[in-house]
Amino acid sequence: MSTVGQDSALRGAGVLVAQSMALAYDPGSAEFDEAVRAATHQAFLDTLAAGLPVFYLDDDGIDAMLLPDGRKFEIRWIPGAPSGENYEIVREVTAHAA
Repeated sequence: MSTVGQDSALRGAGVLVAQSMALAYDPGSAEFDEAVRAATHQAFLDTLAAGLPVFYLDDDGIDAMLLPDGRKFEIRWIPGAPSGENYEIVREVTAHAA
């Protein structure tokens, strides 16, 4: 159980955290959109650099998996399957097919 003083301190700490986490950009602004796009792209690159595949919906609406070696595959999600086993490869997407 916490005391009244501890509860007040916790509420006060939450306010400080909330104030210190103020947004750098106005949501919905062009600056915000660009910051989100840049952060997402960097996360995409960092994931590949860490040797992990990236799963995404490509520009043609295909569920895709990109491997760190640059190979791209069309995948099909398997609903309800355990993580890591929840997709199957449909085909490799070559430069000609892309």
